[in-house]
Amino acid sequence: MNDVHELLDRAADEAGAPGFSTDAVYARVARIRRRRRAVVSAAALTAVAAGAFTVARAGGPADTAHSAVATTPLPTGSQTNSAPGPAGTKAERVDALLPPDVGEIEQVMILALTKQLPPEQVTPDYLGPLDGEYAFRKNGGVGYLVLSYEDRKAVTEKTGRPADPDEDLCTEVPPSTFRTHCTREVLPDGRVLTVWNDAMQFRGGGDVRWGPELTGRLVQRDGSQLLVRSSTGFESTGTQGPLLDAPPVSREQLRELLTGPEVLPQG
Repeated sequence: MNDVHELLDRAADEAGAPGFSTDAVYARVARIRRRRRAVVSAAALTAVAAGAFTVARAGGPADTAHSAVATTPLPTGSQTNSAPGPAGTKAERVDALLPPDVGEIEQVMILALTKQLPPEQVTPDYLGPLDGEYAFRKNGGVGYLVLSYEDRKAVTEKTGRPADPDEDLCTEVPPSTFRTHCTREVLPDGRVLTVWNDAMQFRGGGDVRWGPELTGRLVQRDGSQLLVRSSTGFESTGTQGPLLDAPPVSREQLRELLTGPEVLPQG
């Protein structure tokens, strides 16, 4: 079963494509939020409505005119979710886990950019400490990193069963997909990391056209999983810049990120 062809919903599976879609993420989030009647604070809405917060790399000053939406820094230590975590914004913490050559990083909400939706409709209830969508600016282009942790309950609600580390995604590729250069690694602790290239052909609803990307899944023995996209970017009316020449976070960097303790909930 190729349930990782999308991030939080089966919509991408029905489209016959291997990547997990941002639209599917927020469709599921909207359903969850309607059931839970989650309350989003006015401060968080103001910060998200402003667009994103930027982490400028040393030697690369931030360009305040690069985004289709305004960019307003959040207060130090601010988070886009209410769960307590280490000091520093999410963008700063992701920045600290990656080498300096990945470019300038900011946290964004892709659906707010592409669909021009109000923030209260596109604010997910994140489970992981670094879950989110991040824009990477480098050499005039803009790519994206999408990171999502799903616990056993969330995976079971989505697919009908927990994540299975024995499942081999590299051999279970339907003819209609574009998954290439697929690698499967069994880690010493029993977790399984799978990373592949995705050409993203015929992907994206409406006028949104996604560029090529790296996609990954880390399955844990407890039935939870981490999903990630490292995308060269997208083209639409809400684009923040041209596509990158290559995914912003490389295959090796994705491995280091997904297998580190920083992306998992504590406790």
